[in-house]
Amino acid sequence: MTDTGNTSQTTPHSVRVYWEDTDAGGVVYYANYLKFFERARTEWLRALGLEQSALQAQADCIFVVAEVQLRYLAPARLDDLLTITVKVTERGRASLQLQQQAWRGDTLLAEGQVRVGCVRASTLKPCRIPEQLSARL
Repeated sequence: MTDTGNTSQTTPHSVRVYWEDTDAGGVVYYANYLKFFERARTEWLRALGLEQSALQAQADCIFVVAEVQLRYLAPARLDDLLTITVKVTERGRASLQLQQQAWRGDTLLAEGQVRVGCVRASTLKPCRIPEQLSARL
């Protein structure tokens, strides 16, 4: 069962590009967008009033990345201030499909779809998304 209702809200998170994020050509190394997206998802949960450590401690659940599809459109460079967005596009009982984008001002740099699954922290077996999160979606 998939619920696609109430998916229009996009949550932004700011990221500054540091030397450690760039490659020999002085642009953001492609894999670092995955780190930027991960941080934005963590801050998205925090903006919903939930922390991953609390979900693990209280509900014995964690989120794992099951699938990623990324498209790169323009490079980010040292000192750029990026805005990373998170938008739920699909919600299942134990998974979320998220659209994420990296922006520098009005320029879209990278975009992707990330599917995360909810699993028991103790067993790593799939479980339902906790009610406290479902209620906020």
